[in-house]
Amino acid sequence: MSKVILITGASRGIGRSAAVLAGARGWSVGVNYASNAAAADDTVAAVVAAGGKAIAIPGDVSDEAAIIAMFDATEKAFGKIDGVVNNAGIVAHGSMLADMDIARMKRIFDINVLGAYLCAREAARRMSTSRGGKGGSLVNVSSAAARLGGPNEYVDYAGSKGAIDTLTIGLSKELGREGVRVNAIRPGLIDTDIHASGGKPDRAHVLGVQTPIGRAGTADEVGESIVWLLSDASSYVTGAILDVSGGR
Repeated sequence: MSKVILITGASRGIGRSAAVLAGARGWSVGVNYASNAAAADDTVAAVVAAGGKAIAIPGDVSDEAAIIAMFDATEKAFGKIDGVVNNAGIVAHGSMLADMDIARMKRIFDINVLGAYLCAREAARRMSTSRGGKGGSLVNVSSAAARLGGPNEYVDYAGSKGAIDTLTIGLSKELGREGVRVNAIRPGLIDTDIHASGGKPDRAHVLGVQTPIGRAGTADEVGESIVWLLSDASSYVTGAILDVSGGR
């Protein structure tokens, strides 16, 4: 059955992989991006080539109006939303907490926490059966940092992802009778360019060899987990937090 999916931060990395894998199932995808229009257009083309439909939708998730607009654009293009992937997130350069300034922390929490909560709120409003929705699936993208703490690098980022875990648990209980399943994935050391954003582009490979599996993961491996949680194959799964971390 064809689904309508909105993915935040879908122009690159895990979000892009999830979008393309959704396209391979014949689904329609709203590809949200913050600033890189060319990368978003490339993702749209890849979704279409895989067999789906897609549109690129600009919008910073720290902006409430932009979030509402991206949901509206997805529904205008494809109809009522069946699934949302709460993926947009940022990390800053590695630093001890004692050396972090407030501007850095505000930006991390505005996007990774407030943005995610606003997207989850909008998903609840659109998909809940009592509000006219047809039910659906919300997949929150957390991080293994939520349970590891990110010491000496980014305890702010780790804390922001801890909030995502808590959101997943609480919202799954709120929406269980509304036909909406809420789950999270916690990626570990995945080979994406978010590590370059943190100043360590080779971080996933350097640390990946220390995992029980012995390597970094790929964005597609995480994307497969996301698409499974969006699909009807996971129909009795809610409130779950799935580690996709190679055993780390």
